[in-house]
Amino acid sequence: MKQDIPFEPVVGVSIAVVPSTTPPFDEGNPPTWQVFLLNSNDFALENVIIAADGYGNQPDGQAVRTTTLRYHFPEIGPHSATPVELIDPAVFHLTNQYWVSYYRDRQIFDRKFLFVPDAIVPENLSRLELLDGQPGVLHG
Repeated sequence: MKQDIPFEPVVGVSIAVVPSTTPPFDEGNPPTWQVFLLNSNDFALENVIIAADGYGNQPDGQAVRTTTLRYHFPEIGPHSATPVELIDPAVFHLTNQYWVSYYRDRQIFDRKFLFVPDAIVPENLSRLELLDGQPGVLHG
């Protein structure tokens, strides 16, 4: 049963949303945005599953939920950044959720990363060492 599984805290794993260009952004040619899974640990993550979806309200107040997309990675190396998906800026006004599960030494780890509405903005960009200093919005 689920209550019988010990869930240890997730450490050294995060999600970042990274623009293809650095600010200031050209309004005529906006950047594409890429979601990355960052592993800053000294060990690999095994059998990684990421479930991604978004939910919230449209500007007109209508409730919306995006399709859940699932990604599998057999292994994520230590001190690495792995691209997960492209994300459309049209969903930045929603809560964007990434549920990450992985194994390390036969122990399962699980964490939900939430980007709240309008958190993915240039003002929240920070330098990401695992991406050679490229700016991104980090959750971790």
